[in-house]
Amino acid sequence: MRPRTVLAALAAATLAATVPGTANANAPEKQACSASVAIDGFSDALDKTTYDGTYVGNLSALAVDRDGSLAALSDRSTLFRLDAQGPTGAVTLPGDLDSEGLAIDRDGTRLVTSETEPSVRRYSREGRLLEQLPVPPDLQVAPAGRATANQTFEGLTLLPGGRTLLASMEYALAGDDPGTVRFQTWTRDHGRFRLGAQYAYRTDDPSLGVPEVQATPDGRLLVLERGFEAGVGNTVRLSLADPRRATDTSRVERLTGQPGVRPMSKTRLADLADCPTLGATARQPQPNPLLDNIEGMAVTGHRHALKVLLVSDDNQNPAQTTRLYRLKVRLS
Repeated sequence: MRPRTVLAALAAATLAATVPGTANANAPEKQACSASVAIDGFSDALDKTTYDGTYVGNLSALAVDRDGSLAALSDRSTLFRLDAQGPTGAVTLPGDLDSEGLAIDRDGTRLVTSETEPSVRRYSREGRLLEQLPVPPDLQVAPAGRATANQTFEGLTLLPGGRTLLASMEYALAGDDPGTVRFQTWTRDHGRFRLGAQYAYRTDDPSLGVPEVQATPDGRLLVLERGFEAGVGNTVRLSLADPRRATDTSRVERLTGQPGVRPMSKTRLADLADCPTLGATARQPQPNPLLDNIEGMAVTGHRHALKVLLVSDDNQNPAQTTRLYRLKVRLS
């Protein structure tokens, strides 16, 4: 099977067993989150489970492997292999990492971000460290740079063709406008990734961060924005961004008060609080009980009709849930 086919099969097999009626194609309006986004279903089947003695949770990233299986990354640096039955393998990556982003290269190596320093590392399928990519000094955590601890590299994606790797910062650097985050790229040169262009992205609100970014087949970016307010719950929004006419900010020290800096153009696709609940329940207050701490995303499908799989990070917290979501996204 091709990866997009397997991802659809995985999502369908996992979700259909948990959420009755989500395959009702005769009532698409009941699944609409917006004019561009519909939810097919969700599953809590992985919540508070273990595999071979390892906790299956804290999931921060998803990626489709070359054989069509799904890889899920824990922020405790465990890489799980998932099929329609659940986890079938687990590899723990070496090092003191807070792993957040995952991309699988064309040769099967794993590219992983950690928001500790931050860093981007390449690993073999077996979890052996192969190399560490360079990171601009300003993006490093203070005092070495201007980033705040636990607010650095969260999302990671390979653009179509595999020549460009892109990582998203979660929040703004000190000295940049709040709500303006930097997306860093690396360009493949003779088999190695070298530092490339950098772009500015503006969130809907300064309180929102960027936990994940994924490339679409035409080179644009699906961007997750997320926030949390105690007693209210999570905000989770999905936007489409285009870096093609944005200013390269790699040589712009401060993004505050820079009228010549053109951020990526952006269109909001959906606020997931507007999705139908599909009978979901939440263990803490949420604007929609379907919501949780969504951090990971995998994208497959055709240029204008995408299948999007999301996962929430439960932080190993009894008040939160490890939940998989399947969306359909139409792009213009």
